[in-house]
Amino acid sequence: MGRFTTHQRRADRVTTDGPEARGELSSQQRAALPPQFEAVGEALASGSGTIAACEVAGTLLARDGLALDEALDGLATTARLVLGTEPDFAATRAFTVAWSEAVLGYLHGLSCDDPLTGLASLAHLRSRVSDVYRGEPGAGAPVSQSHALVVVAAPPWPDAASGRDDVLTRAMRTAQLGDTARAVFAGPETIGHVAPGRVVVLAGRDERIGRRVGLLRRMLDGGAVPHTRVWIEGLPDSDEAAGRLLDELTRV
Repeated sequence: MGRFTTHQRRADRVTTDGPEARGELSSQQRAALPPQFEAVGEALASGSGTIAACEVAGTLLARDGLALDEALDGLATTARLVLGTEPDFAATRAFTVAWSEAVLGYLHGLSCDDPLTGLASLAHLRSRVSDVYRGEPGAGAPVSQSHALVVVAAPPWPDAASGRDDVLTRAMRTAQLGDTARAVFAGPETIGHVAPGRVVVLAGRDERIGRRVGLLRRMLDGGAVPHTRVWIEGLPDSDEAAGRLLDELTRV
């Protein structure tokens, strides 16, 4: 009985262990794989680790417009075809996270509003800055004189007191920055979320902007998000340079 058990365990390892215990996909298996799952199938067959292959497959399927349930069905079909089992948790998690991030990135690119904070998305803010350079509004005056960016940057999170750094907490605090900025810049200004804890206001550059920035700084220090920095960032001479400036402001 002991010898049988030993031989059985060795046989189990032949079908479940690392790359030395497995081989390549057969031509029949390869032909039966769902679209975009060949790399996942190869990783399963070789035992080389499926996380990276699942991330790539999840991203590609999201970009192809495949629904998550259909994509997960493809992953399950691949695992059953190659190993005769369901996909493990780590592979499923990597696949699902990659699919979700790809979909969110696509939606953020389309949407005028950031879905978590309700503020203008970076893409929309960038579009509004381009509108200014095309002459609406402020035609007749250089953009560097007619408009500016007001940058609102909260201290790094998590703060020492709470130790919390989850996505929802950061989004709520960023939304607080936006709400306070909107109380001061209550007109047609565009207020966008460019990075965690960082908000940018595209505002008209007039004699009131300095007073507004001072008021915003006092309101934030008074309770909303203390120790927040607020400054005026001048717009450069060209739209392309303004795009590079916004890119710099996304780096926290």
